[in-house]
Amino acid sequence: MIRLARLRDDDRGIEGLPVRLVIAFVVGVASLSVMMSMLSGISGLAVSELDVRPTPEVTTPGNQTVEVTVIDPEGQAVSGATVVARGGSARLDGVETATTDENGTAELDLAPRLGANQRDGTVEFAIKPPAGSEYADRRENTALLVVEE
Repeated sequence: MIRLARLRDDDRGIEGLPVRLVIAFVVGVASLSVMMSMLSGISGLAVSELDVRPTPEVTTPGNQTVEVTVIDPEGQAVSGATVVARGGSARLDGVETATTDENGTAELDLAPRLGANQRDGTVEFAIKPPAGSEYADRRENTALLVVEE
C-alpha cells in the first residue's frame, strides 16, 4: 500500500514516470514525425534519365550535319537541353555543342574521322539538362555510328 501511495503522490511525470523519460519520449515521437514527413517528400526529388536520338544513326566519315533529339524515358522531346558531341572511337576535331529547340532537336556540324585500318567508330553524346528541370544524364547515351564505305 505504501508503494501505491508513493506513485499517486509522485508529481515528477505521468503516472509515476520520471520527467526525463517523458521528455525523451515526446522528443523521440516529434523526431520520428519529422523524419517520416521528410521521407514522404523524397518522391519529389526523383529525376528522369535523358537519352539522345541522332538522325541519321549511321553515317560515313567527313562533314555531316547531324540532328540530335533529346528524349526523356517516355520518348518525349526535351527542349532547352545542351548536347555535347565528343569523339569516341571515331575522332572529332574538338567538341561540338548545340542547344535543343522547342522540338527537342539540336543540329550539330560534325566531321568524324576514322583511323588507319579502322572500319567503324562512334561519336558519343553527353547532355546537360535544362536548368531547373528534374532531368539527369548519368548513363551512357546512344552513339552515332561512323562506318567506312
